[in-house]
Amino acid sequence: MNTAPSASCTATPDGSITFDLPLPPAQGHQLLLRLRPGKGQPERTLHTLDLEPTDNGRVRAVLGPAPLLEEGRWDVFLLRGGDAPRQRLRPGLRDLRALVDGHLRDREPPLAVRIPYVTTNGCLAIRAWLRPAHAEADGVDVTERTTTVGARLHGTSLRTGAVVRLRLRGGGGVVHTVQPRAGDDGRAFSFTLDHAELVAATGAASGVWDVFVQPAADAPLVRVARLLDDVADRKNVFVYPRIGVDGAVLRPYYTVDNDLSVEVKRPG
Repeated sequence: MNTAPSASCTATPDGSITFDLPLPPAQGHQLLLRLRPGKGQPERTLHTLDLEPTDNGRVRAVLGPAPLLEEGRWDVFLLRGGDAPRQRLRPGLRDLRALVDGHLRDREPPLAVRIPYVTTNGCLAIRAWLRPAHAEADGVDVTERTTTVGARLHGTSLRTGAVVRLRLRGGGGVVHTVQPRAGDDGRAFSFTLDHAELVAATGAASGVWDVFVQPAADAPLVRVARLLDDVADRKNVFVYPRIGVDGAVLRPYYTVDNDLSVEVKRPG
C-alpha cells in the first residue's frame, strides 16, 4: 500500500501559498485542489497546479493570489499522471507566520482569504473565504449584562444610517438592531448588545442570532466574522462564557465558518 506523501506549505500576505513535496521531479505531476462538495453532491470545482523541480531535489507548486478560490474547504491531492489514482496529501510544516497579523492590514474588495489547515482525518486542506466586503471582529468582551464587540470594516466604511443588525436564524425576518460607535476613520467600530433585550427579542424558544453590520442605510449587510489570521477553525478555540439571563443562557460564539453569532438557549 502506498503511503500518502506530505507537503509543507508557506503562506504569504498577498494570499499565495507555496507547497513543497519531498518527491523527485517527474514529468506530469501536479497538485489538485478540489472544492469539497456538499453531502451527496458531485465534484464541480477543481484547480490544478504544476509541480516544478527545485534546487534541493524536491518539487514545488505555487498557488498565486489569482485565481480567487471560491469560498469553502479545498482538499489537496497529488496527481502522478497516467492511470495512477490521486492521493490525499498529509501535512508537513505549515509556515503561517505571515497571516498572524493579517487583521492589521486594510483589504480592498473582494476580500480573499486562504488558510492551510489539517482536517480531522489528518489530511492537508485549504479554508478559503471570498466576500465582497468584510467586518473583522476583534475583541469580544462579555460581562453579566452586556457583550461588547470591536470590529473593523474591509472593502467599505460606515456612512450615514449605519446600523448593526442581528438576524434570528430561521426566524422569518426577525431582526434586532443596535447602533454602532464609529472610529475616526469610518472603518473601525464597536457595538454593545444588552443581554436582557436580546433574550426578550428571542421569544419563548431558543434561537441563534447572526451578526451583521449595514454600513449605510442603502448598503447590503456585511457579516461580522474573524478571518484575518492563521486560525482556520476557531469555533472550539475562541470560547466565550455562558451567561444566565431571565431563565435563558446566552453566549457569543464563532460558527464553523468563523462568523460571529449569539446563541440564546432555554431549558427543555
